Amino acid sequence: MVVPIYNEVENLPDLVARIAQAMAGQPLGFELLAVDDGSTDGSRAKLRELAASHPWLRPVFLARNYGQSSALQAGFDRVRGRYVVTLDADLQNEPGDIPLLLQRLETDPDVDMVSGWRKDRQDAELSRKLPSRIANRLISGATGVHLHDYGCALKAYRRPIIDRIRLYGELHRFIPSLAKEAGARIAEVPVRHHARTRGVSKYGIDRTFRVILDLILIVFFMRYRQRPLHAFGGLGLWLAAPGALILFWLLVQKLFGEDIGGRPLLLIGVMLLLMGVQLIAAGLIGELLMRIYHEAGGAPQFHAEEVVPDSEPNQPPAPARQAQAASDLIA
Repeated sequence: MVVPIYNEVENLPDLVARIAQAMAGQPLGFELLAVDDGSTDGSRAKLRELAASHPWLRPVFLARNYGQSSALQAGFDRVRGRYVVTLDADLQNEPGDIPLLLQRLETDPDVDMVSGWRKDRQDAELSRKLPSRIANRLISGATGVHLHDYGCALKAYRRPIIDRIRLYGELHRFIPSLAKEAGARIAEVPVRHHARTRGVSKYGIDRTFRVILDLILIVFFMRYRQRPLHAFGGLGLWLAAPGALILFWLLVQKLFGEDIGGRPLLLIGVMLLLMGVQLIAAGLIGELLMRIYHEAGGAPQFHAEEVVPDSEPNQPPAPARQAQAASDLIA
């Protein structure tokens, strides 16, 4: 389990106790990676104290406040389990629902990620729930990954999916989209949600605008990361083509003796053509960078699962081959 923590000292004892209670009846071994993201309220000291009495608690202390995405990635870099579960430290997520998510992964081999859905969310309507509904619809429509609740931190993954994604900036909101890009098959299950009783929320209405900017980045990654020329070059052609036509028309008029030097259309045509050529050049540079990135050992271009047969094609099974080899040796 990976839990990012920022100034949640009052919630930490209950969080650890409720996770221990939730996992007490589970046959799976577990550990809790509590990633302190530069807290200033004594959370670090409290984590050290709790770790002394809970051997499955592994605190990770970041040098300063880097943000939730970096805190999650610090935990992902250190996970050792077959499954990875994330949740918030504010106790609005219910640790008792963790076995529900793990059971889905254990029993359904066609699911690689289980995302929680706060169906009965206990938050303010205007400042929290309404912006989340708008963001969920925008993200689902733009990325094609349709979930009711992108913002729920309670999620469970198979380890290979976590190994394939990297978080930076504020991309933690788009983990389902990144997981889908990495080949994950996603399911969504309703989970419980509680109102915050201690501590202060770290989210505000201003995050809605940041979501829109990050959404543009995610859509570009999902659709054009391996073919940037199609993104930049396509837009460049739409600008350069009318610019070239405008200049050609003005050239014809110039040949017939008309004065075109003071016409605004000339400036428009030149600007459109220049912007189009620049965008096409940016796409070509992007293609070169992607080629260098993949060929130099960067992220793979694809992920695949391969089933190795027990015997080679057109060959008898292994016991038969061994018997034939023994017969040849005797002869």
